[in-house]
Amino acid sequence: MSNHPPRHPVPPFDLFNVLFEEIYDPTMTVVLTFDGELDDELLRTATMRLIRSNPYIRSRFAVVDGQPVWEEIGEEEWERAFSILEIPENGSIPPAVLPLPLDVRAGPQIRVTVYRRTGGDCVCVTCHHGFCDAKGLLTMAEDLCSAYRGVMQDPAYRPAPTGSYDRTTDRVLSLFTEEECRLAVAEEEPFIDRWHFPAEWVRRGRQRTVYRTLTADRLARIKAIAKEYGGTVNDILITAFFLAFVAIRDDPADHGAPRGILTSADMRRLLPGNERLPPMNLSVAFELTLEAQPGATLQDLLPKVTAFMRTRKDGRIGPGCIHFYDEIYAGGMDAVEAFFDGMVDRYTTEGEKNPVFANLGIVSPDDFLPVPGKEGTALSLEQFHIIPCICWPYGFLVAAYTFRGELTLMTAYEEGPYSTETVERFLEYMDGFLR
Repeated sequence: MSNHPPRHPVPPFDLFNVLFEEIYDPTMTVVLTFDGELDDELLRTATMRLIRSNPYIRSRFAVVDGQPVWEEIGEEEWERAFSILEIPENGSIPPAVLPLPLDVRAGPQIRVTVYRRTGGDCVCVTCHHGFCDAKGLLTMAEDLCSAYRGVMQDPAYRPAPTGSYDRTTDRVLSLFTEEECRLAVAEEEPFIDRWHFPAEWVRRGRQRTVYRTLTADRLARIKAIAKEYGGTVNDILITAFFLAFVAIRDDPADHGAPRGILTSADMRRLLPGNERLPPMNLSVAFELTLEAQPGATLQDLLPKVTAFMRTRKDGRIGPGCIHFYDEIYAGGMDAVEAFFDGMVDRYTTEGEKNPVFANLGIVSPDDFLPVPGKEGTALSLEQFHIIPCICWPYGFLVAAYTFRGELTLMTAYEEGPYSTETVERFLEYMDGFLR
């Protein structure tokens, strides 16, 4: 008979996203700002019951006898998943300030923080990328709001238990034939780091965010340009991101030379049906290499980006990235740790790291509403934000998301090693290329 707590296997995407903490902070946060006060005791109850409903949320990451596991923690440890911060009249709330990082090795894999201020509560739902991707975080935020409504309507309400569920990429791979997987692996471009975001120095700093929100009229204009070129809004954002990176570096060596950026795709969209999956990691990354001549414009590069992304969407996106990590994972923790040691050493000695752009898509307020206030009246969701993983040299990431018809470009970084003025100027350049 086992004396240890229940344990669950850690699939490759979970493990690698835990260990990427060596090169950036994998903490991510959904920020929901309301026009009134929630019932904090009911929100606390909803948080605890959501934790109880999912064995992975109520776990910590651990390596036991050389095997990575999700190990369930005692109920007495769940309390650290909920807190209320009283904010003074002129105090700041996220994303102007960032919630503390989530300790994936302590658990639970969710933290709910209420920033209480005059005018309305700001509720932050925080997770670690090792537990789930951005879509999984959105799912948890939706489930929290649903549980809160349920508890308010019926004090005995409990979210349906998920039980143990498949957190692997097997269901994605099952969509492809063996030959398609073989070709996808052969076609996968290796990640070659050739440049980096301008840095003041290479050490840690103060966590900050910078973002820009484009109006619905601006987004409509971007959509019109995309239609003209037979592409998507995402194609235009990727192109503008690349051109802004060339501009912020202002390095003649970049002109006409191959330079890469990483972007991502959510594999859930490939799965048949409309099943709503519990939180997990099902996003893959891939590299896009472009060349820009001096003075290059959006129209110069957009056709190539559109063609590349179309082949990715129409072809075998997923198996190549999955195979890459599965192959390392098969060698055990020694192989995984050797991979990360080599990666960190390469970044340290070469000082290059391709930037990352992630489009998180359209988020609807209906995903979270209605949310009753303390007196039971429905609150308005005044603002929504997603704070992505937080970077320091040499990593750099911009996430995009659309809410109520407006497009936000958000980056989280460490000030000191990265200059806030430089980060703001980068988003200004990206904004300019989108005009």
